[in-house]
Amino acid sequence: MQDARERLDALARLLDSAVRVPGTNVRVGADALLNLIPGVGTLTSKGLSAYLIWEARRLGVPFKTLLRMAGHVGVDLVISAIPVVGWFGDVFYRSNQRNMALLREHLDGVGAAEPRPHGWVLRTDAAPAPIMEGVR
Repeated sequence: MQDARERLDALARLLDSAVRVPGTNVRVGADALLNLIPGVGTLTSKGLSAYLIWEARRLGVPFKTLLRMAGHVGVDLVISAIPVVGWFGDVFYRSNQRNMALLREHLDGVGAAEPRPHGWVLRTDAAPAPIMEGVR
């Protein structure tokens, strides 16, 4: 679990605060740079943000927290959609760093018992439901 945490932390830093702007304390990441490319750049950066949320789900983050994380990415998407103003907004609204803070809070607090498996899970313990009730 620690390696997943480090990997996701590195991804969040890359997306939100990878490089310091010379002469300032402002940091920018790939998210802001990718959003300079209309359409494709925004989809790419939000896809990487979605991957972070998917991994958080696998690590057992509760659904309510996952919704908050998705909300952060949604706000970031709305900001990014505004030409010119959105580029500056991306520098200051760091959705991936916010999402990592939520993930850290979960892992350090209650924590996840076991990571969820990738993909779909076939339940073998469920009893078959009747297809049609009351038909004789």
